[in-house]
Amino acid sequence: MMNLLFFFLLVVQTHSVTPVIHSLEYFTTASSQVPNFPQFVSVGYVDGVEISYYDSNIRKAESKQDWMNKITVEDPDYWQRQTEYNVVNEHIFKGNIETFKKRFNQTGGVHTYQRMSGCEWNDETEEVKGWEQYSYDGEDFISLDMKTWTYTAAKPQAFPSKLKWDRNEYLLNYIKHYYTMECPSFLKKHVKYGKKVLMRTELPEVFLLQKTPSSPVSCMATGFYPHLADLFWRKDGEQIFEDVEHGELLPNHDGTFQLSVELKVEVTAEVEGKYECVFQLSGVKEDLVTKLERRSILSNASHEGTVSVIATLAVLAVLVLLAAGIIISYHTIPTLFIKIKRRPSRQAEYDPAGSCDFPGKPLKHLPNVATRGAL
Repeated sequence: MMNLLFFFLLVVQTHSVTPVIHSLEYFTTASSQVPNFPQFVSVGYVDGVEISYYDSNIRKAESKQDWMNKITVEDPDYWQRQTEYNVVNEHIFKGNIETFKKRFNQTGGVHTYQRMSGCEWNDETEEVKGWEQYSYDGEDFISLDMKTWTYTAAKPQAFPSKLKWDRNEYLLNYIKHYYTMECPSFLKKHVKYGKKVLMRTELPEVFLLQKTPSSPVSCMATGFYPHLADLFWRKDGEQIFEDVEHGELLPNHDGTFQLSVELKVEVTAEVEGKYECVFQLSGVKEDLVTKLERRSILSNASHEGTVSVIATLAVLAVLVLLAAGIIISYHTIPTLFIKIKRRPSRQAEYDPAGSCDFPGKPLKHLPNVATRGAL
């Protein structure tokens, strides 16, 4: 489990500050031999906000936002259809792990198979982009190139899948329709229904943290929304890159986000006031600037306000643990550790098997797209 959590911390997505781009993305994970964790999990997001959840324990697609239920007014079967999509995918994804084991000459052990898919829509230019990537045990496996509508194999074991998918003209036509038409259509509906939540703006609290006087100074911004933000250090009014280490964008338990950036510097009287941490949020014109001053740094070495410092650091630690999924919950961990880093310049995907026998009665709303993932 700790390896999976570490994987998440490495691969959380990053975004640019762009106020008019909306996204709809789904993260789907199958796993084997992971204690106290569902074997299959699928989570949907709009603009980084969780909107839907399904796992192999509850076996039902659930809305995670009140405004998401508005879609049933014009599409009464939406949630039933989502459940059936996931029931099919659950069966296919579990079978794929066994196929992976054979291809990689593996037997037991902890394994994960993940898919990240979705689309972006620019509400000013109407430009639409899509992506679909697969990974196995935290490494790229295969992805779809949206320019050529062919698959790119990241590993030799993915070539059989690439050849199979590339030859499936029906599948490719459906996928092209999904990412250029269907996905953006649903995204626009979700944005319309959730406008009050998705278009809100929340400024963060910004803290300067330092473990010891010789440690790097970490600037942490937490509690902001939307996730389209930037955090960096400046010296004498100019952004600096040397001796600076950027942290990943992390979600908080309340739907907001946090960022951090470290600066390696000795905080002396001579440098005080020369450095400043700058936070920029999409849709907000004014920057949030925090000057580097010794009295503003929260540190274990501080003598004044020790209780306040410890309490603040404890709260921040809890937020980080929540974001990392260490506080175990079926509805928190799956939404976090399964995220795969999207790399537009290098897409890699996985191949569908020609057929997959599904036990039980045929599903009323069995979607073509749901069965594309069988290896």
